[in-house]
Amino acid sequence: MAKRIFLFLLSNILVITTIGIVLSLLNISPYQTAGGGLDLVSLLIFSAVVGFTGSFVSLAMSRWMAKMMMGVKVLNPDSSLSPAERELVERVHRLSRAAGLMKMPQVGIYQSPEVNAFATGPSKRRSLVAVSTGLLHEMDDDAIEGVVAHEVAHIANGDMVTMTLLQGIVNTFVVFLARIAAWLVSRFVREDLAPIVHFVAVIIFQLVFSVLGSLVVFAFSRYREYHADRGGADLAGKDKMVHALRSLKQYTQRVRDDQASLSTLKINSKKGMSLFSTHPDLDDRINRLEAK
Repeated sequence: MAKRIFLFLLSNILVITTIGIVLSLLNISPYQTAGGGLDLVSLLIFSAVVGFTGSFVSLAMSRWMAKMMMGVKVLNPDSSLSPAERELVERVHRLSRAAGLMKMPQVGIYQSPEVNAFATGPSKRRSLVAVSTGLLHEMDDDAIEGVVAHEVAHIANGDMVTMTLLQGIVNTFVVFLARIAAWLVSRFVREDLAPIVHFVAVIIFQLVFSVLGSLVVFAFSRYREYHADRGGADLAGKDKMVHALRSLKQYTQRVRDDQASLSTLKINSKKGMSLFSTHPDLDDRINRLEAK
């Protein structure tokens, strides 16, 4: 799920920042009173509209952004595919049917030596499961089954919609608090400079609060990983799911240090567990699954 969360957060921050800049440039501030004060109720409503708009636009863009950023080649089951590609499509569709999905996800492959996979999409009916060439080349059938089952479980659980609602709430408070903080800062400068200071402060505080708010999203992401592991075990069998997680541990050294901007996308990471981790420690996930 790391890829899903990173792409979702990135697009979300870009969207709400763009909305904020446009509204500031157009001088649209329905929450400011005639005397230059703040109407907190109006500001909260304004913040909710902007915040949820940002998260839902990010959700709508999620599958397109994943394909663009990762260079995913979507496999058309009705076209000519290699035996390995055909097997992958059939595996994803079989597990999706077992999970009760009515519409089969798109299936894709992207070029990368890393052992990796992700699922994304705005809904269960418009989803995507993609795996790296490294995963297909290095993992055995049981491990691939477990990884794919885990990703299908994310779709079946409706994680992206849940994440959208959570992000919408976080966004609301980001927009709300950023504008209160910017308004306070603008009170300490000359009146002629106040609009410029307020404009710049809104952007800065919005970015800062977005990063802080992401801690809540990351914490929820770690929780959802445990849930997807259990879902993957139900679909593929606990032994295959545990085997998949153990197999992932063998490839942590393949993470490329020169891809700092993509580091949060990776299933495997050289970095330890932290508040900014989208995934729990693999050993912890294995232990929890084995204790199930």
